[in-house]
Amino acid sequence: MSWIKTITYAEAAGYLRQLYNRVKGPGGLVDNVLTIHSLRPHTLQGHMTLYKNVLHHRDNELPKWYLETAGVFVSMLNGCSYCVDHHSAGLKRLLNDDERHRQLVDALARKTYETALNAKFAAGLRYAEKLTFHPADMVESDVVTLREAGFSDGELLELNQVISYFCYVNRTVLGLGVTTEGDILGLSPGDGDDEGNWRHE
Repeated sequence: MSWIKTITYAEAAGYLRQLYNRVKGPGGLVDNVLTIHSLRPHTLQGHMTLYKNVLHHRDNELPKWYLETAGVFVSMLNGCSYCVDHHSAGLKRLLNDDERHRQLVDALARKTYETALNAKFAAGLRYAEKLTFHPADMVESDVVTLREAGFSDGELLELNQVISYFCYVNRTVLGLGVTTEGDILGLSPGDGDDEGNWRHE
């Protein structure tokens, strides 16, 4: 499951148990990407606050399927199969179209996403690739290009935060050897109107 000790739901007590109760899914399961925080529960609190607000907040204007797509793409770029597997399954649920999902994920893997997305959303993934691989090379014209493609500044911020979040979680997973063993793929917090609802469904 990971290269460091973790505390299971059955073993958890106090603050950690409270957090686990907020994030658990069917059968009381807690994803390994979350149990990896168990020795320092305050980092689980921080992770889930960021994740819920960046990817599952009611005030986001970009479609949730596109934010998930950006997350899958960034995870592919970082070589994080854990996040690719989880968020590709979540994307499949959001699209509710198996063929569209297959085409889109294949295009992401081949970096031919221009064939599967409109010009605006393809421009967003070009920005994601540069920010993931070459963050120190970002320049103002990268933002201008996204505006010209149709992104509002608020949407641009949403995209930037999703890219940044996935770079963070990819490095958490890869750096600590987290696997999907025992996880249920594709679950995510629902109820975008309730920022405090972290339950994975």
